[in-house]
Amino acid sequence: FVAGEPRLLLTPQLAIVGSRHPTPGGRESAYEFARHLAGHGLTITSGLALGIDAAAHEGALAAPGLTVAVAATGLDRVYPSRHRALAHEIAEQGALVSEFSVGTGTRAEHFPRRNRIISGLAVGTLVVEAALRSGSLITARLATDQGREVFAIPGSIHNPLARGCHRLIRDGAKLVETAQDILEELDLSPTAGPPEQATDAPTVELDAEYHHLLMCMGYDPVPIDTLVQRSGLTTEAVSSMLLVLELRNLVASLNGGRYERIKPRD
Repeated sequence: FVAGEPRLLLTPQLAIVGSRHPTPGGRESAYEFARHLAGHGLTITSGLALGIDAAAHEGALAAPGLTVAVAATGLDRVYPSRHRALAHEIAEQGALVSEFSVGTGTRAEHFPRRNRIISGLAVGTLVVEAALRSGSLITARLATDQGREVFAIPGSIHNPLARGCHRLIRDGAKLVETAQDILEELDLSPTAGPPEQATDAPTVELDAEYHHLLMCMGYDPVPIDTLVQRSGLTTEAVSSMLLVLELRNLVASLNGGRYERIKPRD
């Protein structure tokens, strides 16, 4: 069953999957990889789930490019319900796909079947962030069984959501750091599209102290106490600066009073 443009199923597709509860950095990676790859002619396929899936669909639409969402329900249902607007946008500019008839609701056993379709439609699967027991690892295993390429983005050894990607890499998945790595590995001639964004320091104008604090953060989630020790600034100063950086979308606050550096979107 297809809602939208069925011919998209014949286009070269890349699946992007990962955690439903990613870090801000993981969400940004999914969005930017999808935006770049969709801008160079790949259709981005995912499962309409929270987290990485949604970021991948949104990045593809922003390119602007094509995206396919594979549902674990009938096409008259949207799961999760908060993605109803996203699902309608995908149906208008891409395609919604399901093997389940109209009226079929959410059942746990539907998700592995959906994952099989996601990996089968695509020439390769990219895992952005995944815990060791993530369903994304099932999708990656299915992709391998189907003779498809598997890619994984490495992360911090301190990030539990990087462990699934690290296991995939140990098991033979291809480590990728940029979207261009995927295009080259798939031997696809990129069509004209938006240039890949640099991953270095943001270009937003900041005072030297703010740049210093960002350097002290690195790219792992860190608590304020650690930033105070690394920067030599007072707790009050660090807290105030973090608020400014968060408002500028340069850092994100996490659970447990930790902060993570992110790359601003255009």
